[in-house]
Amino acid sequence: MDGMLSQDEINALLNGDDDSAGSDAGAEASVFDGPDADDTLLTEAEKDAVGEVANISMGASATTLFSVVNRKVNITTPIVKLATWKDVLEDYEKPCVFILIKYTQGLDGSNILILKEHDVKIITDLMMGGDGSNTDGELGELHLSAISEAMNQMMGASSTALSTMFGKMIDISPPEASLVDLTAFKSGGDIADFLEGTFVKISFRMQIDELVDSTIMQLYPIEFAKDVYDTFILNQEDAQPAAPAAAPEPAPAPAPQPQQMPQAQPMQAQAPQMDMSQMQMGMPQAMPQMQMMPQMQMMPQMVMQPGMNVQPVQFQNFAGDFNPLQSQENIELIKDVPLEVTVELGRTSKSISDILDFAPGTIIELDKIAGEPIDVLVNGKFVAKGEVVVIEESFGIRVTEIIK
Repeated sequence: MDGMLSQDEINALLNGDDDSAGSDAGAEASVFDGPDADDTLLTEAEKDAVGEVANISMGASATTLFSVVNRKVNITTPIVKLATWKDVLEDYEKPCVFILIKYTQGLDGSNILILKEHDVKIITDLMMGGDGSNTDGELGELHLSAISEAMNQMMGASSTALSTMFGKMIDISPPEASLVDLTAFKSGGDIADFLEGTFVKISFRMQIDELVDSTIMQLYPIEFAKDVYDTFILNQEDAQPAAPAAAPEPAPAPAPQPQQMPQAQPMQAQAPQMDMSQMQMGMPQAMPQMQMMPQMQMMPQMVMQPGMNVQPVQFQNFAGDFNPLQSQENIELIKDVPLEVTVELGRTSKSISDILDFAPGTIIELDKIAGEPIDVLVNGKFVAKGEVVVIEESFGIRVTEIIK
């Protein structure tokens, strides 16, 4: 009958054979529920440690992003969870920007930072001096290059904060940004190997003035998260002071010795001898000496020890060959600073009336002769000369002379 169990099914239930029947349902649930059904991959202590590290990391990154976009930036406390590729698809359905961050020193592994496409457009516009409203059009190479530079500075500040926290050098390679359509991938393993299974998802809420109020995600491999935890715990143990050893019993204090007063000079200790004839004649020759006795006792005396070597102080002469400009500068610190390169074909001066007469087809004569090398300027400074070349469908410049 419908809705009733057969005798075989009842016997199976009584014998405990329903495990095999429920295994399929459990397997199906694990696919949809993701890693929430398995909390053994990462303990609560490991999640807390990863969250603390991510919080410090993003705090330093927010400060750097503020200096890049010149707007108030707020990144909230992270939320650490285990996730699968399906969870990422639910949070980011539209095309988004994946930023791959690889650690080259201090930590072994990599992680991925995910930003929404609209947020990247706003950050890029602010970096270029806009007000954040120029978000029309598709996301191109210019946007990806700009966000890579912003992430490079942010993660650089993050690495510095982690270096201070862990007590060792933490360094990364330049981040790689790419526009990813998540719907085009059936599995996260096509993007990164660790996205194939279960990984750590760290969610942050990012606010930039009134322009951005969004969620960004950071994805960690399980092994990388455990490495962060081990480094964090080891640093905490090293930071704890060792238990103090039992203090030895204090030695008995010496009995107080009576303070000895300095002996006065014989001239001060003895009363002056006065002649009776002097007293009769009214000549108090010893009176001034008696009045000076208290002052003489209070004046400090400099005592020279035997064998003391006294000589005039000598100061270093700074008028010699010392030149701080000759110290070698560390060029590695500024290699990533962007500079604007301008190729100048020529110049001319025109009056306002001439400029008002400009129209399509107007020819403007420059101060350069045909075939003469053109100027190459870096941040407005004349550094080289070159000639124009054509590279496929683009113009280029071949440097022919470096100006010293």
